[in-house]
Amino acid sequence: MASVLSYESLVHAVAGAVGSVTAMTVFFPLDTARLRLQVDEKRKSKTTHMVLLEIIKEEGLLAPYRGWFPVISSLCCSNFVYFYTFNSLKAVWVKGQRSTTGKDLVVGFVAGVVNVLLTTPLWVVNTRLKLQGAKFRNEDIVPTNYKGIIDAFHQIIRDEGILALWNGTFPSLLLVFNPAIQFMFYEGLKRQLLKKRMKLSSLDVFIIGAIAKAIATTVTYPMQTVQSILRFGRHRLNPENRTLGSLRNVLYLLHQRVRRFGIMGLYKGLEAKLLQTVLTAALMFLVYEKLTAATFTVMRLKSAGKH
Repeated sequence: MASVLSYESLVHAVAGAVGSVTAMTVFFPLDTARLRLQVDEKRKSKTTHMVLLEIIKEEGLLAPYRGWFPVISSLCCSNFVYFYTFNSLKAVWVKGQRSTTGKDLVVGFVAGVVNVLLTTPLWVVNTRLKLQGAKFRNEDIVPTNYKGIIDAFHQIIRDEGILALWNGTFPSLLLVFNPAIQFMFYEGLKRQLLKKRMKLSSLDVFIIGAIAKAIATTVTYPMQTVQSILRFGRHRLNPENRTLGSLRNVLYLLHQRVRRFGIMGLYKGLEAKLLQTVLTAALMFLVYEKLTAATFTVMRLKSAGKH
């Protein structure tokens, strides 16, 4: 229990949250392009820079940063929960021994499930706020009119019921493999590099963070597309397919996507997603590693000063 409620877990959680917020802010426009490509199926532009140019031209210079605050709030909470759970569980299970790739994958998976169940309502709200006021090519999308995060929660619960806040939970639970795969590769690559050298450079951390995220994103991308559509929840879907991102709903959306756009339709927006997530993850890990190292150094100096 002490290792679950330790300062170390808290430092990892805060550093992970700060790292993700910093990285997401820098690369936020890429995420905006990715979301439009996933949700607005009728959009002709295929490349990231063309979509961003269209958004700026039609909706204004700041449009790529629309919904920044709710996304950052959700990301901050989400990464705090994930890093805290991951490092607490690892401390309890590993207990000072060397961790293994298998243990990293299991711990990453459990941390991901906890994270999804606690933070999905925040992601549903921020997906809708981010797309509010967007000029869609798809007429099947019903527009929204939320005044902010609290009003969005209120309107969704009032009009769609409280379970609508967990739309996309099923694909999200499948997607916990994404951070689990990412952390497994990240920790594994880190262990391999540390066998050859005493300390990792900033470039090492950036590169292994990028490689780990690229692998995880490519493997799980079709499910991320379904997750975005379900979280947005404004498509006029068949009534029997409306339930909480059930398996039927997921399969229906995957089938529709393949039927209309071919197998590559499942990877629409992958270029923007890879560009955004790989750079974001790499920068996040870099900030996270530097922040934890600096904090633990200060904590050690303080505790040494007391003796």
